[in-house]
Amino acid sequence: MLNQLLEQASVGQPLWLPDLRHTFAQMPDGASLIARLKSFDGNVRDFAHTLPRWSDEAERALVRDYLCATVYNTLSVCGGSEMSFFVDPTESELLALLRELPELFQLKASPRGGLGKVVSIANRMGRAFGEKEFCFTINDIAAYQEADVLPERAKPLDGALRALCEAAEDVNCVGVDVGGTDIKLAASLNGRLIAVKEYDWNPAVYQTAEEIIAPILLLTRLMRACIAAGGADGELKRALEKDAGDAEIAAAVAAAESRADVNVLDAVGVSFPDIVLYDRIAGGETPKTSGMRRNAAVDYEAEFAKLGTLQEQLRGLCRGEGRCHIVNDGNMAAFTAAMELACGETPERIGQGVVAHSLGTDLGTGWLDAGGKIPQLPLEFYDVWLDLGSAPSAKLPPEDLRATRNENSGLPGLRRYLGQSAAYRLAWELDPHLLDGFTEERDGVLRIASTPGDLRKPCLEHLMQESGEGNGAAEEVFRRIGRNFGVMSRELDYLLRPGTERRFLFGRFVKSERCFALLREGCAEAAPELCLENGGEDLANTPLMAQLVRREDATVAQFAQAVGSIYYALT
Repeated sequence: MLNQLLEQASVGQPLWLPDLRHTFAQMPDGASLIARLKSFDGNVRDFAHTLPRWSDEAERALVRDYLCATVYNTLSVCGGSEMSFFVDPTESELLALLRELPELFQLKASPRGGLGKVVSIANRMGRAFGEKEFCFTINDIAAYQEADVLPERAKPLDGALRALCEAAEDVNCVGVDVGGTDIKLAASLNGRLIAVKEYDWNPAVYQTAEEIIAPILLLTRLMRACIAAGGADGELKRALEKDAGDAEIAAAVAAAESRADVNVLDAVGVSFPDIVLYDRIAGGETPKTSGMRRNAAVDYEAEFAKLGTLQEQLRGLCRGEGRCHIVNDGNMAAFTAAMELACGETPERIGQGVVAHSLGTDLGTGWLDAGGKIPQLPLEFYDVWLDLGSAPSAKLPPEDLRATRNENSGLPGLRRYLGQSAAYRLAWELDPHLLDGFTEERDGVLRIASTPGDLRKPCLEHLMQESGEGNGAAEEVFRRIGRNFGVMSRELDYLLRPGTERRFLFGRFVKSERCFALLREGCAEAAPELCLENGGEDLANTPLMAQLVRREDATVAQFAQAVGSIYYALT
């Protein structure tokens, strides 16, 4: 069986982790293993595995990759300070494999890469919770006892969320949706949506925390100035246009602040593409901070820690004590969906909680559980290792758009199966001509061109347009992304057991009705039990979102999370 799987991988076929888990579980002579994770949210999570016997080094390597992928995914999604393995002490070969994990995951190394990425994240999160450094332990399976599960906190969601709509009518708020290629903002003056702003950027090339923080602060000041002016005209109106440069925005803000009192802001909500714990950015391994990681002139840990001051700096733009709440972008998607459903005609759709994804530059994942909580978990699904096959693509350097390996970890990660990087890779695989005019090759590495301008977003828009016009290869790009989404959701169910089969999608990929239909087609092939819902116009039920629908300069698909961030600021 293992030899057959290796042959499939060698010719480019995927070996999906959920499929392998199911196949291995059916093997009557496999070795039993229970992995127990002590999570930061107070839960202890147990995961049962069956590992097959191997007959040579190649087969052993596949089982090792399977074990590493399951450990890596569990830490990426759930986080924790300790993973304990329960195994029969007579399973000498499996024990030897388990004893390799501390070195494979680089527990004693610094800096870490590859598998060690999740250890660095776990340690940063651990410091926030006062936990020790992450470790593995091995125990006799005879000592295993089933873990107690913390009871869910029963609390009706819809009433509490509807109350936020009423609260927004008496305050001035700014919502900030930070993405990988742009920042989107929305400003509310006593419940009136008076301004929106889209700002293109590329944080992955920034070498300091200040370069990431400064644009967010400047843009928030711009929206505050619009609130103080009761709207935007003249210089402020020009600064709100998408192509306005930093100097132009700064000049308009300075002029507005010199003319009138702008101390009118009550709260700021931020959707940020990284792990966030208690309003503090705590991950540090995403592509958005890769420029800082590469900067030899700074100590990365100290530099990254400066991002933790963002809440304090944004609160400083507010009057009085002010409020600022920051949350991971995926969790913001879940919160935004829940807000709209609570205010709609079918609030019962959130009775079992909400799982939502933002699908654009990367994959963001969020979960508002049935008890009304955003769990304190990493939920780093964009980096999950889902495919142990596709060997030819997995051998390419991560910088190559044809590779299945993520740039930040070097592992075959989900951002190469979902999101814009997946669209580029699949387009090249299905019909390279789809990328004509958008690529450049240097030293054998194929990339989306960055000169004379960054073509990442234009390339994705081109692929979406081609699919909408009936180009078969472009249609198959989004259909396959949908299949990959279905496979990912099977892993999500295994790791989180969220209790709901609905998935709400936000982001650029669902802006096109045709692309969303293709995603649903593909997803149904891999996970027919799922119900995908578009976080677009049909979810515009809150007063601010309804106003967004009526605007001619913005769409719900683009600015939903910026508006959701306004409401989140008031939680």
